[in-house]
Amino acid sequence: MIRVVLDANVYVSAAIRPEGPPGRIVGLFLRGEIDVVLSPLIVTEVLEALASPAVRKLVRGPIDPESWFEDIVFLSDMVAGDVSVSGVCDDPDDDKYIAAAIEGRARYVVTGDGRLLAVGDHEGVRIVAPRPFLDKIERKA
Repeated sequence: MIRVVLDANVYVSAAIRPEGPPGRIVGLFLRGEIDVVLSPLIVTEVLEALASPAVRKLVRGPIDPESWFEDIVFLSDMVAGDVSVSGVCDDPDDDKYIAAAIEGRARYVVTGDGRLLAVGDHEGVRIVAPRPFLDKIERKA
């Protein structure tokens, strides 16, 4: 099974527009078709983003974004956060995604962040946008 780390922007996009590529990726995870790796730092960032009034205003339907994400956390492979990398990304805050992927033996980091995408790959971890990742997974199915 493919192991993947999802950037906070993927979770936020999935909560706002479940039918889009990020939402479909989360759906693959919830159906057991991929494994998601999380770290405490990623959980904190996602929960802060989902709690923002701007995001809450955009979420459609009856879902509570934080409760929805807590279900994802429960089902994910949580790493301790013992691995750290620095200086890989232009934005030092993005290094946590690569660190979680390395620690959790994930093959991919999926993100919509252009600066993180610019890394391309690091220590065997490929950084890809949601649409190409989804296309790759769906071709294998």
